[in-house]
Amino acid sequence: MDAQRIAIDAIVALTDCDREAATAFVRKCYLAGVRDPKRLTFKGLQALARG
Repeated sequence: MDAQRIAIDAIVALTDCDREAATAFVRKCYLAGVRDPKRLTFKGLQALARG
């Protein structure tokens, strides 16, 4: 849970996006096997840039 919290906080701080959207994306990545907070943050920022 700590990795998820760190990633969500970083994504929201860097992009000012909706916390619920960031939480949903990070949880999906976490369940897919990504456990590193840096990797979760990077994937989240990539998804926001695309979307």
